[in-house]
Amino acid sequence: MELTEPQWKVVELLFPPPKATGHPRQDDRLVLEGVLWVLRTGAPWKDLPRRFPPYQTCHRRFQQWVRSGLLDRILQALYEDLVERGQVKFDEWFIDGSFVPAKGGALLSLTVPEVRGARSWQSRTAMVNTNAVHLAPAAPHEVTLVHRTLDATFGLDHPARLIGDTAYDSDLLDEQLAAEGIEMIARNRKNRTKTQDGRPLRRARRRFVVERLFAWLQRFRRVVVRYERFAENYLGMVQLAAMVILLRRCGSDSIG
Repeated sequence: MELTEPQWKVVELLFPPPKATGHPRQDDRLVLEGVLWVLRTGAPWKDLPRRFPPYQTCHRRFQQWVRSGLLDRILQALYEDLVERGQVKFDEWFIDGSFVPAKGGALLSLTVPEVRGARSWQSRTAMVNTNAVHLAPAAPHEVTLVHRTLDATFGLDHPARLIGDTAYDSDLLDEQLAAEGIEMIARNRKNRTKTQDGRPLRRARRRFVVERLFAWLQRFRRVVVRYERFAENYLGMVQLAAMVILLRRCGSDSIG
């Protein structure tokens, strides 16, 4: 997956300048394109074609980007660019979760407690209109991940409404979000007393946008199954996939 010249210009200045001393450094653009090849194909790092820098270089640089917070900064810059263009709605966000199998002895982040099943499945919770993604073991219920995902939204003001499916039908969640000025809109489960009337639920018809995001992510084979040993690296792959999606929506002017 090679970047077009306009796409590279959008993110180029966000990469740190090379040091003036030491061995010549492999070009960031070539390394990024090598990492994106792994992201798109899902192939092992050692299968990286020779037209890219050595796979050890690409893998090492990718981990440096993850740990330095560079991918967070790129996503934030791309998102702020969309905000300036008026392509982001702040009145309502859509939330949903999906699950992916975790292979290869995957380890959780040290900040996430161990739970049963955590090493075999990974939960991804995403919010559309913010491009926020939160990773967690598959065991916790989606309701418990809402605030963690809100915390991953680049420090933006929270929306007036948060829209989800029946998994987010919870009196406690409704109360917690209401205290923060957020209306939770979710269709009631069949065994629950009706708490949502028809008018707010009309907004749920647009939940296809979050389903569409997960469909777009499925095009990147490296995130369909988690092979990364560390959760931070898998999140980095998801962030790169989100970067590519956002680059298709941003203009060609640099945002550095």
